[in-house]
Amino acid sequence: MTVRHDHWIGGKAAAPAGGSYLPTLDPSTREPGDEIAAGSPVDVDRAVTDAAAAQPQWARRSGAERGELLHRVADVIDAHAAELMELERVATGKIATQLRFEVEQSAAYFRYYAGVVRARHGRTIDLGGGSHTYTRLEPYGVVAAITPWNLPLNQACRALAPALAAGNAVVVKPSELTSISTVRLARLASEAGLPDGLFNVVTGTGPEVGTPLAADPRVGRVTFTGSVATGRHLARIAADRLVPATLELGGKSPLVVFADADLDRAAAAAVSTVATNSGQVCSATTRLLVEASVHDELVARVVAAVERLTPGVDFGPIITEAQYRKVLDFFARTLASGLRPATGGAAYADGPGAKGLYIRPTVYAGVAPHLPVAREEVFGPVLVTLPFEGEDEALALANDSEYGLVGSVWSGDVARGLRLAERIEAGQVAVNGGPLTVETPFGGYKASGYGREKGIEALHEYARVKTVSLSLY
Repeated sequence: MTVRHDHWIGGKAAAPAGGSYLPTLDPSTREPGDEIAAGSPVDVDRAVTDAAAAQPQWARRSGAERGELLHRVADVIDAHAAELMELERVATGKIATQLRFEVEQSAAYFRYYAGVVRARHGRTIDLGGGSHTYTRLEPYGVVAAITPWNLPLNQACRALAPALAAGNAVVVKPSELTSISTVRLARLASEAGLPDGLFNVVTGTGPEVGTPLAADPRVGRVTFTGSVATGRHLARIAADRLVPATLELGGKSPLVVFADADLDRAAAAAVSTVATNSGQVCSATTRLLVEASVHDELVARVVAAVERLTPGVDFGPIITEAQYRKVLDFFARTLASGLRPATGGAAYADGPGAKGLYIRPTVYAGVAPHLPVAREEVFGPVLVTLPFEGEDEALALANDSEYGLVGSVWSGDVARGLRLAERIEAGQVAVNGGPLTVETPFGGYKASGYGREKGIEALHEYARVKTVSLSLY
């Protein structure tokens, strides 16, 4: 029996004003899933009204009080981890290890910001003995968080935790294709004691929900993760209203491997790029740049490894039908141009992968840097390799992209690895597999967007600085 999921507004389920619901799909089976409320500008208005009413009292609480409630949200995520994983699975088809990581990280966002908000403060400014001058960090009020279909719960928590910690109320518009876990989280947060109106969810399409939400005059800040085209659309709305925005957009990130690197670990990192979420990650390092003397050797290792991957076991399906068709169309266009993959380049015609929206892990080897396959974000399990000669060419290739989200460098010479990392035009660069976690700020250069998520920097994104100065005479 199909289950219908309503919005979550003001601490309770709210049926859509228009009475309509949208279908969803389990991409691992192509079978229909639950239905979600088809939101409208009327629903957005209700949610923003409730958020605006609840926010001032929340902002007046101390950081310690807000942090305590965020800890309780983290606790309820942990307590309901199995349920949340299942809701994510039926919407995205992800494998268990990926789901477990994403749910655990969702709770970690709330724990991290519950802690750091207690250490957040303004500063005093010494203007002499005749005055007392200080700064305050004040919330924007209502934050609009528009989240994508590839990491639904995780991305919602990445925005929610710092925004709430800073004293804001939030209206979340999840992707209409993968909304259910976010709606469930809102209910769980209410049960954990988060005051009504602080965390609202309005489901539906971008034109009917996302655009009116960003345009609402009571929204003080917009945060968005998704495509460059939609990011530009929302940036224009925010600019028209003169409100700030955080945009985490696309990527075509480089993974640079020198001949003196640990090739086993570098190959594993390249395989992980196509296997993790089936490449449906903005930060996937899908351009494998390899020093020419070891290029063919490393490519052979990677190809052999990806050919051993099993759909439904080592990687999940493409999450949406539209993206599935887009990847297949990309393969067709690339083949028509005369370029053949070293492996993959098609959907599964039989076996376990054929029942769902699974794409064979794909490697295009030794491609020219000007070709579309080396420049366009595919958003699927697709890796391209490019050989280089020397550090200068490696850097030039790494930066030869409209994007600048992340990068990765593998080298036996740590000084060279760090030197290159500092010159790559990207918001995050890992050297020899350096960890990038909840604590490390994340965001793009160039067409990958602006603003920062994660780390203490995200907490600053959701607060404004006010100066107060008192004359003592």
